[in-house]
Amino acid sequence: MAKEKEHLNLAFIGHVDHGKSTLVGNLLVKAGTINEQQLASGEDKFRFIMDTTKEEQERGVTIDLAHQKFSTKKYDYTVVDCPGHRDFVKNMITGASQADAGVLVVAADDGVMPQTKEHVFLSKTLGINQLIIGINKMDLVDYSEDKYNELKEEVSNLIKTVGFNPADVPFIPLSAFEGDNIVEASGNTSWYKGPTLIEALDALSAPDKPTGLPLRIPIQDVYSITGVGTVPVGRVETGIMKKGENVIFEPAGASGEVKSIEMHHEQFDVAEPGDNIGFNVRGVGKNDIRRGDVAGHVDNAPTVAKQFDAQIVVLQHPGVITVGYTPVFHCHTSQVACTFLELSKKLNPATGAVDEENPDFLKTGNAAIVKIQPTKPMCLENAKEIPQMGRFAIRDMGQTVAAGLCLNVTPAK
Repeated sequence: MAKEKEHLNLAFIGHVDHGKSTLVGNLLVKAGTINEQQLASGEDKFRFIMDTTKEEQERGVTIDLAHQKFSTKKYDYTVVDCPGHRDFVKNMITGASQADAGVLVVAADDGVMPQTKEHVFLSKTLGINQLIIGINKMDLVDYSEDKYNELKEEVSNLIKTVGFNPADVPFIPLSAFEGDNIVEASGNTSWYKGPTLIEALDALSAPDKPTGLPLRIPIQDVYSITGVGTVPVGRVETGIMKKGENVIFEPAGASGEVKSIEMHHEQFDVAEPGDNIGFNVRGVGKNDIRRGDVAGHVDNAPTVAKQFDAQIVVLQHPGVITVGYTPVFHCHTSQVACTFLELSKKLNPATGAVDEENPDFLKTGNAAIVKIQPTKPMCLENAKEIPQMGRFAIRDMGQTVAAGLCLNVTPAK
């Protein structure tokens, strides 16, 4: 069998009406993943490929992370069309954490919006280290080179503040609707000499699979399958799991030998990072484990946090956050209410320097280091050691109020 191409997850990020869905739709058509006949007619035809739920089509807003695949000569890509509306920042957090690279879409007629800044900052916090900038809707500004240069400078200054070097980042003038510079260089922007979007994508570097890190599989669901038994399902975030090894689920504490590993209805002996698997463990029953548990090797079990220190960014909170605040933390597949025990340091959000020790409160826009205590056992790792298991979103009142990284864990045992 021919070696499979390397795979990249792409997050499309940017302000809500800047044309991300249209761009992704057109890209999928041009890459041959879908044909034009499958498209709805009219203005929004490309969008509806990504905006699949009825509610989204009516609102004209992308909600779910639509996973669409396409291939070029070099890579197989999965597109994570990250929603741009504020109440979808949580999707972006759980979505972007799966992304290897980001395409930031900025509309030429609209420029950098407050949300654009937030998304760039978040993407970086969430581990996206490769970026492509698409300056979209060039057709609405008559393909003006001046407009392009003006935006390029504005976006360069923005991405510099979070540590990207604009010299390493392609800025591509695009029209998602007309198709300029997506696959072929466009005659409308003869002044532009850089890569098209597809060329820029193929110039990205594939991620190293974190096979050398300890095994961590956050459990998404637990099924009972006739003839097999209990089958937990999840995505291998880090490490390698082999048939016959002993694994433990934390915080549940159940453990046993891996009897089988299945992917896409085929049996495998080994699972590695990125694999979505179902597996069966001897002696572990349906009531022993649940969504939010994490599987790891018995000799290097997932860490159960008694308390942890975290660096957070407050994205939107109607009031102030003080000691004692107990919102819900979404980390990998778990959702646990956690209490703020201490506001240790307030940071400058652009530079990370300490602005104030032990502030009395935090509000929207603040970055801080805080001490947190889960109200019930949850698995979490130091983001420096296992980044995939150290990120979280904080939700309250139906919105994402903050996002963060775990700096240090005090284990429960």
